[in-house]
Amino acid sequence: MSDATETNGTAGAGEGAGSGAAGGGAGGRHVRVVLVDDHRMFRTGVQAEIGQTAETGVEVVGEAADVDQAVTVITATRPEVVLLDVHLPGGGGVEVLRRCAALTADAERPVRFLALSVSDAAEDVIGVIRGGARGYVTKTITGIDLVDSIFRVQEGDAVFSPRLAGFVLDAFASTDAPPVDEDLDRLTQREREVLRLIARGYAYKEIAKQLFISVKTVESHVSAVLRKLQLSNRHELTRWATARRLV
Repeated sequence: MSDATETNGTAGAGEGAGSGAAGGGAGGRHVRVVLVDDHRMFRTGVQAEIGQTAETGVEVVGEAADVDQAVTVITATRPEVVLLDVHLPGGGGVEVLRRCAALTADAERPVRFLALSVSDAAEDVIGVIRGGARGYVTKTITGIDLVDSIFRVQEGDAVFSPRLAGFVLDAFASTDAPPVDEDLDRLTQREREVLRLIARGYAYKEIAKQLFISVKTVESHVSAVLRKLQLSNRHELTRWATARRLV
């Protein structure tokens, strides 16, 4: 099966979907969740980790792999919380937030977004929070902490992985718009992810495992980054990223 939009049998069931036998998990708490991530293996792993409803209280009612699919499944299922990857085909997590703004603003049944990303870059964190997300956690989070974060977001709290909250506080405390980095803007979101991991000293195999892509794809991204930034090797790339505080 291709990476198409997927919804469980409860999709579109509305408010009543939170009742019944599934609602007994996690001390009686229950939350309906949609997973949005372009890596099927990662979605499967998250589903296995948190989707045992009787134990966690989390009911995964749908999945999506890109922006269009995400908007469709979120609109159809009206979950309480969306776990949203920042980098998605079709415009990224910010575009999903923009197109779901009416659902986020619904006073009676708000759909709340929690960013879940491999990236811990300041611009990614600030971008989705400005777009309307209630929190941002990285993919190093444990299953127990992720479940707790989901329920906190459902209740209206703002949730961040350690140190990421500082990015948001600094951004919103400043009245100056962040400077535009034309060199960085040449890179795609995936190329930025690879760039940061290379600059942190990760080997190609480690990057491939972290991003759920092949080693050959990593090599292609590195070549594209070097070409676009007019750099010669990973050592120059590391110095470039460090100078811009991307590491």
